[in-house]
Amino acid sequence: MDIVSSLVSLTVTKVLQFSGLVDYRNVVKTKKMEEKALEVYDVIRSIRDPEKPNTLEELDVVTEKCVEVQELGEDEYLIIIKFSPTVPHCSLATLIGLCLQVKLQRCLPFKHKLEIYISEGTHSTEEDINKQINDKERVAAAMENPNLRDIVEQCVTEPDD
Repeated sequence: MDIVSSLVSLTVTKVLQFSGLVDYRNVVKTKKMEEKALEVYDVIRSIRDPEKPNTLEELDVVTEKCVEVQELGEDEYLIIIKFSPTVPHCSLATLIGLCLQVKLQRCLPFKHKLEIYISEGTHSTEEDINKQINDKERVAAAMENPNLRDIVEQCVTEPDD
């Protein structure tokens, strides 16, 4: 019975593919990218806000919709995150971007390139901050500062850790 079911499913899929109604490979690829995006979101949702006891998810700084994943090659992905600071003049937006960078670099089990941006129109200096949080040298220099590193550690470390 399982063989018959599999053959019927395969036949229907092929008919749909050849008819142009469904490109099966694109459906599979899209589903895979959505799963990767959820995996990324699960990593960042628990990051704590530098000023408040809340997580970035609780404050709607990050949402499932703010994560996009694109395939670059076999088992290599481009991750794009667009977060929204709580206020347009948030002085800690750069620090939040740094926390996102650090947590993802540490926790993602697959090869990736990371781009983090402030959502368009949500911060008064978004362009400058975007440049800063995507500059590897600046990120590395920031993490060499012991005070800044301690703050980042408090934000990215989960209470159970």
